[in-house]
Amino acid sequence: MKNEKISSSHNIFKKVWCRLFQKVFKLAIPLMPYRKPDVIDSIRLVPETLRKEGCHSVVIVTDKSMLILGFMDRLKDILDKAGFRVFVFYGTDVNPTVKNIKEAYRIYKFNKCDSIVALGGGSSMDCAKALGVCAAYPDREISSFRGILKVRRKLPTLVAIPTTAGTGSETTLAAVIRDQKKKEKYAISSFPLIPKYAVLDPSLTVTLPPSITAATGMDALTHAVEAYIGGSTTEVTRRHALHAVSLIFGNLEKAWSDGQNLEARRNMLQAAFEAGYAFTVSYVGYVHAMAHALGGMYNIAHGVANAAILPVVLKAYGKAAEKKLAELAVAAGVATENTPLSEAAFAFISAVEEKNRTFGIKSEFKELRIADIPALSRMAEKEGNPLYPVPVIWSRGSLQKAFMRLLPENVRSETTSSYSVGDSSEKSA
Repeated sequence: MKNEKISSSHNIFKKVWCRLFQKVFKLAIPLMPYRKPDVIDSIRLVPETLRKEGCHSVVIVTDKSMLILGFMDRLKDILDKAGFRVFVFYGTDVNPTVKNIKEAYRIYKFNKCDSIVALGGGSSMDCAKALGVCAAYPDREISSFRGILKVRRKLPTLVAIPTTAGTGSETTLAAVIRDQKKKEKYAISSFPLIPKYAVLDPSLTVTLPPSITAATGMDALTHAVEAYIGGSTTEVTRRHALHAVSLIFGNLEKAWSDGQNLEARRNMLQAAFEAGYAFTVSYVGYVHAMAHALGGMYNIAHGVANAAILPVVLKAYGKAAEKKLAELAVAAGVATENTPLSEAAFAFISAVEEKNRTFGIKSEFKELRIADIPALSRMAEKEGNPLYPVPVIWSRGSLQKAFMRLLPENVRSETTSSYSVGDSSEKSA
């Protein structure tokens, strides 16, 4: 009994500390140097943009898929013809690693580059941002910047060219890195990491396989939802998040079923950009914390992880998120303003689940092992608390229960019959 009282007191103290921390950050939002990248609507304008910045020697950070699809050659040809010295790093992994960053920096440093162009999905952009940090701090390990507001120097000019509509990395202040030795992922979040320019060119997304279109689109949806239901929203981020949700529900399935639909592709790029800005200012939540833990442990693609985890976490938040989920349901077109809150919130979560079914994304991971859940929960709790302004503050035990819900169904039925996701005693603060 005594141990239970100590544990309860500790949890209460922790929740109060988390909410105070989040309150201070919210109050500081107007004082922070948030900014949006300047938007360019065509890849052909990249040379003109770099020339305006006084750049002469460029490293393109990308991955092998961009090489295979010909996008890297297309960009390199445009820059070559404009008279730039161009070098390429195309070894970015699905979850960019410390090794990737070091290899990219060697190319940057050896060739005395002065600018960086990221071409690809969020992985290439995260790698490019981390490369920029290495260029600004050549004598420090990238891991020393883990956390928030630790990068204070100006980075080389960074142009982000997304070829997926999901991560929003072209507008965020974060880079997520995987330490392959420790099997964990961590974020570097600092204002200098926001790209100077973002190229939103839908022609670069038309060759995406349907599965990647779906996963990255659901990633963008997760960004918008977590930014909106958290406690650190502003009028601007709420507006961007709602518009992003509306665009995603109106265009994702069109882009998924018809890759050549340029209007749908353009709208999805805009949705990803707006959702990215929303969560840059207002943060994400436990969906991301859990997805990062799974990505670090098993190298699971981030968009798939977010999509699978999203409905599990939204259900677990219960009443604490009901009103905001109802508002998202109206933006998504699955409820009206007259729909009762509980029905509208349920409709929104059901619509997310329906999209996952359409895209073949299950809320389970065959890689997930019961023995790993305590470690995964520690990682997620460390990332989420106290920073993320979630509707309900979860303990490590509640995160374990949430991870249990992601076990394959045959395993889950044997091990989770006595568990429920979340903890009814963990009221929103």
